[in-house]
Amino acid sequence: DVQLQASGGGLVQAGGSLRLSCANSGHTLDDYAVGWFRQAPGKEREGVSCISSSDGDTHYADSVKGRFTISADNTWNTVYLQMNSLKPEDTAVYYCAAVAEGDYNNCIREDEYDYWGQGTLVTVSS
Repeated sequence: DVQLQASGGGLVQAGGSLRLSCANSGHTLDDYAVGWFRQAPGKEREGVSCISSSDGDTHYADSVKGRFTISADNTWNTVYLQMNSLKPEDTAVYYCAAVAEGDYNNCIREDEYDYWGQGTLVTVSS
């Protein structure tokens, strides 16, 4: 069973950094692709980044390229989203999601995902 838990959000000043974590309760994520998504107030949820456990391939939204890095620990217990050079427009609730390897075509698309964690709020002050 996949039960994702996202954590690591908080309040940070513009230019600062945060690291979000996504863990699957009791199981590793090494048979899944994991994505990070965010939803800002009044906006639709959008894909931020994703990573494949089968080959380590990663994808990023243009708005975060060069600032955010997605990674997994060696055992795929936890997937991280390192967020640097944060901007006020990065303020959002961030969600992690998982889909079984082989069950998706484009891991940055939220409609590909079967499992979702609760969100963690990231607030970037100017």
